[in-house]
Amino acid sequence: MLNNWKSEYSKSLSDLEKLVYQSHLIGAEQSLVLWGGGNTSIKTIEKDFFGVPQNVLRIKGSGSDLKSVEAKDFPAINLDRVLPLLEREHMSDDAMVDFLDHCLIESSAPRPSIETLLHAFLPFKSVVHSHADAILSLTNTKKHKDIIQKALGGSIIVLPYMRPGFKLSKESAESLEKQNNANGLILVNHGLVTWGNTPEEAYSKHIDIVTQAEKFVTKTRKHKTQTETQERFYDQKLVSAVTPFIRGLISKNDKSVLTFHSDEKIIEFANMENIESLIKIGAATPDHLMHSKRLPLFVKNTDKYDSEELVLEIKNAVDKYTNNYTKWFSKHSDHAHPMLDPFPRVIIIRGLGMWTAGKDKRSAHIAQDIYSHTIDIVINADSIDSYTSLSDQQSYDAEYWPLELYKKSLAPANKELSRQVALVTGAASGIGKAITHRFLQEGAHVIATDVDYESLKILSDDLCKSYGNDRILPVKMDVTNESEVLAAFENIKLNFGGLDILVSNAGVAYTGLINNLDSKDWEKSFAVNATGHFLVSKHSINTMRHQNIGGSIIFIATKNVTSPGAALGAYSAAKAAEAQLARVIAIENGEYGIRSNIINPDAIFEDSNLWSSEVKEERAKAHGVLAEEIQDFYRKRTLLKQAVTAEDVAETALFLASDRSMKTTGAMIPVDAGIRDAFVR
Repeated sequence: MLNNWKSEYSKSLSDLEKLVYQSHLIGAEQSLVLWGGGNTSIKTIEKDFFGVPQNVLRIKGSGSDLKSVEAKDFPAINLDRVLPLLEREHMSDDAMVDFLDHCLIESSAPRPSIETLLHAFLPFKSVVHSHADAILSLTNTKKHKDIIQKALGGSIIVLPYMRPGFKLSKESAESLEKQNNANGLILVNHGLVTWGNTPEEAYSKHIDIVTQAEKFVTKTRKHKTQTETQERFYDQKLVSAVTPFIRGLISKNDKSVLTFHSDEKIIEFANMENIESLIKIGAATPDHLMHSKRLPLFVKNTDKYDSEELVLEIKNAVDKYTNNYTKWFSKHSDHAHPMLDPFPRVIIIRGLGMWTAGKDKRSAHIAQDIYSHTIDIVINADSIDSYTSLSDQQSYDAEYWPLELYKKSLAPANKELSRQVALVTGAASGIGKAITHRFLQEGAHVIATDVDYESLKILSDDLCKSYGNDRILPVKMDVTNESEVLAAFENIKLNFGGLDILVSNAGVAYTGLINNLDSKDWEKSFAVNATGHFLVSKHSINTMRHQNIGGSIIFIATKNVTSPGAALGAYSAAKAAEAQLARVIAIENGEYGIRSNIINPDAIFEDSNLWSSEVKEERAKAHGVLAEEIQDFYRKRTLLKQAVTAEDVAETALFLASDRSMKTTGAMIPVDAGIRDAFVR
């Protein structure tokens, strides 16, 4: 591992700035820490609120991520209040957390890490803690003491696994006092701690020890015959067929977002002959366990070419997994906390790859990263000796640790569309754009599609600034081209696992009296405004049925369905077909919990590609007004005398997408400010 510290750069930095710099270097190495793991601290002198200099410990706040942490994320703890705790014999987690809250120099600072006392008790200016893959490859073995000695020599303190807290902190300090020439501390099943009189020294020691471990792993790793992999097998059609089914199975309590991964390493691991015995051993560390659960689910894929057989095998495997989790919980539970979701977060299928699940795409991605590193640790440890993990009771105590459960309770409440996946067609402008934005506001993951990919990408890039890269996926799609529709659905399944909401919105308008209408315009209108809705809804229904957790399909039609206008025959007729399609879908899919509803907007001018200058001219002529008066004409003809906006339609779409309308299907809702001729009869 490279030492990336730049001494010249760091010379002019303050203590806190050096801590941030050190943290970023550690956080940038994925084989050291992942997604909030690890910890860094520095001891320094700062003035308190009253201007009095105090000995303080700056340590990473709970929930911060080393690769992106900022100075404000390091709360300052009054060291002179904390150090006397070393004389105590015992301190509960709750008492420790409460005590640390009262030691904060700044009352508004984030909660300090649960490992604060460990960093405070070690008598060095700078302390670094990571979950280095190479170190865990040594510690997660049966003969870890001998192996660590061989790999790193006798200058390393080794402590058996203990949950973070007062006891671990005290024993770490006492061990260092006995072996005061030690260069580092290894916590079995937890990681490496190093220290120094400067951040550079603590960092450099860390990199040196990890590098030693990496060299030992590489040198001694042996290729056992039972870990030989079978022939690689991958079938994207099979993956696509089973992914929504998997998502449905693990979403019985709360919907999960599912992502699929199939790189060379994952396939090799999935095909290992002894994979079943290896994955039953457990997670690499408690921190890994929090994201990927104690065990993944493994499916043998006995008949690798038969999707129906695989679906049955997956169902049986999930049922067995949840039953085993329930038994494990019952056996080890202290009955102080209810059982968490019993479904797997990591699913490995022989020959195909790995799926990971989470409350959102980001969580699923974290689980994927975590388990990808777990694979390295498992293979390395098993090659060196034999892989081991936490005991069942230790795993339970980690997953149901009150401090972790409390941290989860502080997470923001779910929004109306949290955990849901929505597809919006015609998303680059007008109504589709407004719905995309509104759904993202309410927590949905949105696949935004349009034929105008350039405008779509501009929209996506803008929305990513507010909602993150994991929440919106722009996809070029012509709704009249079934191969493009199929490709989009492949994208949806591999990135999100399935679909909960379809907003079928893409549309075009061709004007002209029937006797003068070009037959090509008639055909184009029906291709987009009728067939396009059919193709997208057809594949949405198939995906939703495979999930078996219901769904909502929302058709953006028009006021012209109930009140057609002259010179809009091609548009009105095709949209009427769309509305009839929506009703048939409601009839055919109610038993599957799939709802189908229609929104009839009228005259959405703002940011709309439908209202071209030609269409405006034509409609103005039909109504006997000037083109520049057409918008005001439409407003004045409504009962409410108000203009209708794309945002108005988005609010209705949100209602139909959400559980607020869970008993509504086959409905047609006008959003037209009141057009008497368009009343639904």
